[in-house]
Amino acid sequence: MKDWIEHFRAATVGMAVAHVWRGYGSALFIEFGELTPATGRRKDGTSRAPSGEIGLMIENDWRIEDAHDIVCGSGSDEELWKPTFARLIGRHVADVTTFGRLPEVLISLSDDFHVASFSTIEGDPVWTLFDRRGPLLITVGCSSGTISNEQGESA
Repeated sequence: MKDWIEHFRAATVGMAVAHVWRGYGSALFIEFGELTPATGRRKDGTSRAPSGEIGLMIENDWRIEDAHDIVCGSGSDEELWKPTFARLIGRHVADVTTFGRLPEVLISLSDDFHVASFSTIEGDPVWTLFDRRGPLLITVGCSSGTISNEQGESA
């Protein structure tokens, strides 16, 4: 059995945060490494976000911490999100790990910044790591309380 978190740790440590964006609701997306421009447009006519070599999606509940405080999170005033997202750009990945009995994801960045998932709704924690570097897209998340992957979708 492959250690998928180690796969993402090895791939991502040292990469810079290239883009951070908000998806539907409070979904958070972080793109690492070289960006690939998106093709097409959303239904509302706006441009799609670019994709990094490695990506992280946290669907509902997340928080961004600095060395001493929670800077903002999915439950914070949305006015804090954009300036906090901007503070992550250019920071380098120091570690990728999970924590908790039901695995939550934690991305540690340079200058003692951290991004953590922490689900507060029923079911599994809803986060996904994407590895888009090869011919096949690799996705890893939490399913039935364990780290799982789904391979085979074209990158």
